[in-house]
Amino acid sequence: MVDPQAVEQLVNRGLRNQWYPVLPSWALAGTPVGITRLSENLVLWRDDDGKVHATEDRCPHRGARLSLGWNLGDRLACWYHGVEVDGTGTVRKVPAVDNCPLEGRQCVKSYPVQEVRGAIFAYFGDEAHPEPCKLELPEELANPEYGAILCFTKWNCNYRYAVDNVMDPMHGAYLHAVSHSMAFGDKTANMQLRKTPTGLAFEKTTQRDVNFDWVEFGQSGATWLKLSIPYRASAGPGGNFGIVGFATPVDEEHCLVFFFRTRKCSGWVRDVWQFMYRVKLEGLHWAVLEQDRFVLENLAPEARAGEFLYQHDTGLARVRRMLQKQAEEQLAALAAHRARQAPAKASA
Repeated sequence: MVDPQAVEQLVNRGLRNQWYPVLPSWALAGTPVGITRLSENLVLWRDDDGKVHATEDRCPHRGARLSLGWNLGDRLACWYHGVEVDGTGTVRKVPAVDNCPLEGRQCVKSYPVQEVRGAIFAYFGDEAHPEPCKLELPEELANPEYGAILCFTKWNCNYRYAVDNVMDPMHGAYLHAVSHSMAFGDKTANMQLRKTPTGLAFEKTTQRDVNFDWVEFGQSGATWLKLSIPYRASAGPGGNFGIVGFATPVDEEHCLVFFFRTRKCSGWVRDVWQFMYRVKLEGLHWAVLEQDRFVLENLAPEARAGEFLYQHDTGLARVRRMLQKQAEEQLAALAAHRARQAPAKASA
């Protein structure tokens, strides 16, 4: 029997054995950057070739933050005593003493990383799954025929509320009723769930491409959400406006949201769209996100415990159950892995 409190904590902090976007690419240059993601402290830096590395933000000598140190290109040097740690978490040099036993030892956890469409993704595995799974993103991010503009911000709420918010298409007709793209359509709707190869879709049955009318929840090495909203022709070419979103836990009370705004266009058409978006619509879309943020950050304490859900909440309720089941499976698999490892550790 898996401990229900352990399940709740794992879901609240973020499920393991998958990739999460942790930082926009523009936020990482030459200086090491310390971040907290999934309640873990990481340091990110770029080497001389521009490749991103990520390790635990801790010097194995005395526990100082490596993010406060120097980027030596292929390694970081701790500010406290100069201990040098590379991207695999291995101590390369201890300049203060000759023949230090720390040298050559992998003492710090490292994280697999990759950059996609202007975002840095990191893999968070548990003891039973240290090697990264394959990251397969939706077509709008994987296919170069689509243009993508990244919007990134921090919300002071648990990431699960951000997921719930996107899994609730009906709020668009109310919370965003004065939005340039969500001011139209019915305020009453019937909804249905539909299975997809990577998860599920939750959609209105009587209205399409009028408001926020459908959302897709997918898991393919990362957990993502996808939707589209109408887009006026006066704002540039390219058809409906797509959004692929990710919610990354910082800790149990804060999260980051990454929203890629997408359109299938290339060449000069893409240039026109991106210019028109920056000039005419970006501020309006930020206003919509601010409405979401304000509501979610001001929910009643322990809001989920006092809810009364109805038919429009079927999608978010199903996703909640999926995440809970996955947490139970991860904890059970981790316990079995540790049980298998125990005899070997005892005899060592």
